[in-house]
Amino acid sequence: MISLETQHFNINRILLLIIGLWPYQRSLLVEFQLILLYGILMTFIVFQLTTFITAECTLDLIYKVLSSAFFYICFAIKYNSFWINADIIRTSLKQLQDVCNEITDKNEIAIIEKYGDKAKRITITILFLGMFYQVTFTLIYIWPYIHHIMAFTNKSRSHSSVHIMTEYFIDQEKHSYLVTLHRHAACCIGLLAMITTGTMLLTYAQHTCAMISIACYRIEHAMDILLKGYKNEQKSCEEIIHAVNIHRKAMNLINFLISNFSGSYFCLMAAGVLCLSCNLLRLTSFTGNIGQLILSLTNLIIQYVYLFLANYTAQEVTDHNEYLFTTVYNVRWYMAPIRTQKMILFLLQRGTKSFHLILGGVFVASLQSAASRALPYRTSPFFILPSKNKNMVKQFLIF
Repeated sequence: MISLETQHFNINRILLLIIGLWPYQRSLLVEFQLILLYGILMTFIVFQLTTFITAECTLDLIYKVLSSAFFYICFAIKYNSFWINADIIRTSLKQLQDVCNEITDKNEIAIIEKYGDKAKRITITILFLGMFYQVTFTLIYIWPYIHHIMAFTNKSRSHSSVHIMTEYFIDQEKHSYLVTLHRHAACCIGLLAMITTGTMLLTYAQHTCAMISIACYRIEHAMDILLKGYKNEQKSCEEIIHAVNIHRKAMNLINFLISNFSGSYFCLMAAGVLCLSCNLLRLTSFTGNIGQLILSLTNLIIQYVYLFLANYTAQEVTDHNEYLFTTVYNVRWYMAPIRTQKMILFLLQRGTKSFHLILGGVFVASLQSAASRALPYRTSPFFILPSKNKNMVKQFLIF
């Protein structure tokens, strides 16, 4: 039996436990951990926005503050989305575990293992990218201190930084180390929240792809059984029924997750667009501050990487769903008995409807959407088939 929590979600489980977002074992200590970490992140956002109270409000100040503030708001939205949707995550994981418990075929188990390993590799890669950003963020702030020491000068230097503007209403020179600790703690918490929540959803999507691949395998296996002799028709029909069931569960699982996170994704997209715009404006007003340049570039890189991974994962789910239709079309259904052909008919009818993941209720997630402003809806997957094949399938559906 496949244990998702200990085999495929073990890295995600550890990361979520660190920031208190693992949906199980929610004790009072975990709730305190959540409030503390989320409070650190939110107060850092607030202390950036309070700059508008004490500083002269200019256009340069506005996009300089908002470029970093909205970046951390994106972190806060992702953190909050898993906090308020803990029951949804727990229910989804239970549904996925129930599906895995029903799988006994060694080839189907191998498919689950393949996609689970892929999800773990992607999670580890993203985690290392996050660590690289955290190291870069730290070096930006400690490099002036290192340069000051290496210069062997006795002149005192300011501890304040202009890369991320904040207003704590205290003497920041006197309490510079507390301010630095708060800043780096907020960055670490926010970055870890973005990585853990994103990779958790990515792992769910990979297992959805695995379930669709198992449906393809079952259809092919059903036709192989049938072609060995008509006396195996009952067993073949059962395999097709199992394929339809696991495909339906896969679609229900991914739609259940996306629909419950639609509000969070809508807010995330709005904050992300504003963050991208402000950082691009900040780059165009480069004044020779290397630290500001590096910080803006890394913020943009992280957002574009996140955008690419989210759309790439959604594209994989869409491609797997279309491949299921292609598999049904390519099997030798015309050699099957009428009863089996009627069952395959339902799969072909389901394949005539394009499947897309809609993020936030407004954005069609796909690689084409990531590269352009919108993804044109296709009225039918027949457009991917040659005209000769289209007519054949249409005739079969009419029959």
